[in-house]
Amino acid sequence: MRIAAGLSLVVLGSGAVGHAVMTGLDTGIERVDPFKDMKNRPQAGHGINFLLVGTDGRDKITPEEKREYRLGGAPCHCTDTVMLVHLSADKERASVISLPRDSYAEVPAHQDLVSGTPHKAHPVKLNAAYAEGGPNLTVRTVEHMTRVKIDHYLEVDFTSFMKTVDAMGGVEICTAKAMHDTYTGLNLLPGTHRLTGGQALQYVRSRHVDGASDLGRMQRQQRFIAALIKQATGGGVLLNPVKFKEVSSTLLGSVRADKDFGSEQMLALGQAMRDFTPSSSEFASVPVGDASYPVKGIGSTVKWDEPKAAKLFEALRQDRPLAPARPGRAPRGPAAVPVDVPPKQIRIQVENGTRIDGLGGRVDAALRATGFDTTQAPATGASREVRRTVIAYDPRWDRSARTVSTALPGSELRAVTGQGRTVLVIAGADFKKVVPVRAEDPYQGEFGVVTGDQVVCGR
Repeated sequence: MRIAAGLSLVVLGSGAVGHAVMTGLDTGIERVDPFKDMKNRPQAGHGINFLLVGTDGRDKITPEEKREYRLGGAPCHCTDTVMLVHLSADKERASVISLPRDSYAEVPAHQDLVSGTPHKAHPVKLNAAYAEGGPNLTVRTVEHMTRVKIDHYLEVDFTSFMKTVDAMGGVEICTAKAMHDTYTGLNLLPGTHRLTGGQALQYVRSRHVDGASDLGRMQRQQRFIAALIKQATGGGVLLNPVKFKEVSSTLLGSVRADKDFGSEQMLALGQAMRDFTPSSSEFASVPVGDASYPVKGIGSTVKWDEPKAAKLFEALRQDRPLAPARPGRAPRGPAAVPVDVPPKQIRIQVENGTRIDGLGGRVDAALRATGFDTTQAPATGASREVRRTVIAYDPRWDRSARTVSTALPGSELRAVTGQGRTVLVIAGADFKKVVPVRAEDPYQGEFGVVTGDQVVCGR
């Protein structure tokens, strides 16, 4: 296995052989010219900036797929997703910033893409820039809003998204709670799931899973990209020339891109990401000042918090990390499993249900180390013959109990009416360890940033 991996690295690392592997992929790319006749553009910074847009194009999707994945509606010919992706100059960090599609924007003067009618500058929702002026107006609008110069443009529709995920072998997503959306057909139980292309499309499109609507959907899209990076870097895609070419040809053959992005850039990107880990990627959304900013003739828009947004994009221009340095952060250990309730909000009393000396203290300390609010006063249980660890809880705090059971896999959940908010853990002879857990909404700092290792599935 070491020899195979080493040969793969040599193949992709060798300029001549690597280019031979990627030969011919450019022919399938549909080209656009998003930078045509653009003037007064922002000054280039350090690193490379991509504008990644997802459209709702579904022309090539089969009738069966449309029925299964609820894609039967009429497309709006607008951008469903808009993201700025920044690859640092040292090729060691990828920063992804989600721009809400309903963001209040002012498009520059332009000619209408459909009617040819000239338009003066006017306010719109950000996703409407594509409908009025295609990729060119979209790039102009984003550069005007962010003052970040775009180097490459990539446009993905529903079909290309599904094909690329399937070429990767699916992507692993984990969720701490059930996700149901009758509009997209998404139906996920708590736990870990490997999603196919169609299922992944349901996941990233769903807006009715919770009350967060489009802002919640952006967080799920960020989690998905983090999982995609983990799959590419940890699943052998970048180390296997044949697999890398398959994924690259699928992506390049079904996207629209600027004329300067092709197989050479794809190879360079793959080489740059070879040493990536989930923590190499960071994700943020533009800080929002008013999530329901009314505009006459347009409706409710998302108004950015201008001072905070300006600081965020300045950090991007300066090629600085967006993720905060977390004070007192311990050395990285095993990846933590996401849970619904933050451990620090859960009070736990531990009892030793065995004759093993000191077991209660070890369980208490281990639970406290992963963030639970233990009493630090373990007691002796009524029975000393408990074989399977028990989690006794009041049904009113069932979400807290499920979080504790995630940290203690294999334990028995036992509802006790009237017990109160303190969860009782009776350590049994089967206890081996406490699995690290974390809340789904980790510490995010000033810009709401998360790193990939905070949102991918733990092991």
